[in-house]
Amino acid sequence: MVIELLTSHASVRKYKDIPLSKADVHELIRAGQHAASSHFVQAYSVIHVTDQEKREQLAELASNKRQFLTAGAVLIFCADYCRLAEAAALHGEEIDYSHAENMLVGAVDVALFAQNVAIAAESKGYGICYIGGIRNSPAEISELLKLPKGVVPMFAMSIGVPDEANEVKPRLPVESIIHENSYDAAKYKELLPAYDQTMHDYYLNRGSNQKDTAWSEQMADFLAQPRRTYMKEFLAKQGFTFN
Repeated sequence: MVIELLTSHASVRKYKDIPLSKADVHELIRAGQHAASSHFVQAYSVIHVTDQEKREQLAELASNKRQFLTAGAVLIFCADYCRLAEAAALHGEEIDYSHAENMLVGAVDVALFAQNVAIAAESKGYGICYIGGIRNSPAEISELLKLPKGVVPMFAMSIGVPDEANEVKPRLPVESIIHENSYDAAKYKELLPAYDQTMHDYYLNRGSNQKDTAWSEQMADFLAQPRRTYMKEFLAKQGFTFN
């Protein structure tokens, strides 16, 4: 049953006008908190945006009006060392979270936490979509949400009652993901063209937004140029200088 739920995931970007209550959201967040956490630091926080004006501003800053303005709930997931600094202060100590390892721990912690929230939401019949566009304007969004030093907005998630049913995208074949004992890049020469054909057929025949392309072509285009190059400067402003 759980595996069926996981393998049926498809992003939902159109929702019915049915808000989630704070009790509903808190239930999902509590489930999220039971994700694994490195050394149990729990280096994450989430902002539940209920204010309509703030939602409208987020929609502009993240270039995503459809989801921010229609979802039953909008959550902003953050890597968070502010709370850990406060915990250390209770014992007269100061922490140094400036190093790259701490940023990695925060990023992994918040991703595991968010995925638990996503699975919990889908188990109750809701749809979800991750929104990386939150990193389009991290400084402005941090100011809007009053995020202190040590807190970084990583991504958003829309949650709601689905008003659409998207097809599940075919994933890479498991053989291209798993390597036994050592990494084997040679197998990609055979596996990737086959996957490209699978994705090409999917894109041409899906119910909406058909296009004539394949996975490797999209990845080549997507990664050809640097993206969000301002993130290093923003992270340093928030205290992650990678010393």
